[in-house]
Amino acid sequence: MTANTRDRILDALETLLLDKGMSQVTLENVAAAAGVSKGGLLYHFKSKDALLAGLVRRVADRATQQLDDARAKGISAAEWYLQTPNQDNAADAVELELYRSLLATMRTIDAHAGPELDDIQRALAELMATWSDGLDAEIDDPVRADVIRLVGDGVYLRALLGIPQIDPERYRRVIARLLEA
Repeated sequence: MTANTRDRILDALETLLLDKGMSQVTLENVAAAAGVSKGGLLYHFKSKDALLAGLVRRVADRATQQLDDARAKGISAAEWYLQTPNQDNAADAVELELYRSLLATMRTIDAHAGPELDDIQRALAELMATWSDGLDAEIDDPVRADVIRLVGDGVYLRALLGIPQIDPERYRRVIARLLEA
């Protein structure tokens, strides 16, 4: 089995989560959608919860790459975190789908109980810590870093839920105030 197979399995999981919901995410359905046997899936992921944790880690890797790309263009971690996704922009639409996958995965935490649950929670905590670490490293005031983090979280939650964003000019003023040194 190759890393390519692992990616196909995670692609299949993401598609099932987005298109059909958690109720259709079974090891059998994911394996079938990925074009692998259930044994092939279990070679890469020992359980359904390990599979979900794998998706969270994949999302974390994508987000880290996006942040690295933004920084290479001179965009600060705070600016990146506060960006408003534009659903009409193809790159932003892909990003929203990425976070919808994460949200769908997070929704499963309350639905399960078992030893692997800690792996999902750990993966989510690692993801959030990566973002927090980037803001904390850039911003001297930890309270200001937390405010930026919370505003950014709210902006993405609105986008994920399809709630209209606040007036763009007003939001630009919010960002300007948050980014003041």
